[in-house]
Amino acid sequence: MIINNKFFVIAALSTLLWFNNANAQTKPYDTAYRPNKYKELVQKFNADPIAKKEYVFLGNSITAGTDWSKLLNLPQAKNRGISGDITFGVLERLQEVIDRKPAKVFILIGINDISRNIPDSLILKNYKKMISRIREGSKKTQIYFYTMLPVNASFEKFKNHYGKDEHILYLNEEIRKLAAKNVTIIDLYPHFLDEQNRLKAELTKDGLHLIPAGYQVWAEVLNKGGYLK
Repeated sequence: MIINNKFFVIAALSTLLWFNNANAQTKPYDTAYRPNKYKELVQKFNADPIAKKEYVFLGNSITAGTDWSKLLNLPQAKNRGISGDITFGVLERLQEVIDRKPAKVFILIGINDISRNIPDSLILKNYKKMISRIREGSKKTQIYFYTMLPVNASFEKFKNHYGKDEHILYLNEEIRKLAAKNVTIIDLYPHFLDEQNRLKAELTKDGLHLIPAGYQVWAEVLNKGGYLK
């Protein structure tokens, strides 16, 4: 009986240790998430013929939500926005952009990472990975990084994106510091902010995505800032 009891205690402790280790390895966020149309769109991007002096707009649904060539009267514009994408998804498909050797690449990404509780430190690390990979693979490409847009919780539609303004503010401050890496920072955030520090209601349809009036504001920022020359 003593031997059996000792065996039982050892087995119980072993099980407890395994359970604790398993829990410690379980992350409260998912970096492997990819939107439903991710593979389909990546295949479409890869099949797109390469043109000279392309301007690539890279990001999530906020980037995907307009026709950049029409909005900016820019025939060489390429839209590489995928709705729902996160920084890990952008890194996974970044080689397609690098291989195009674009003249300019404009990057807006991160709000979906925040909604999925991916740590700010990992998001920032991925920003820096994007920059270094573009630098290494397409040395002449000019890199433009946008600050993230505010959100507006009064629309009550994308609740996972709301109530996390401190993450947006922190990452935007870190994005501004990327200028030290010879990256051009385009500070979109203040242009879309209302008096209550929310995304202007007249520029959005749901508190997260923009309507045409919002993209017009964006276009004005790009044109007046001389970023498209």
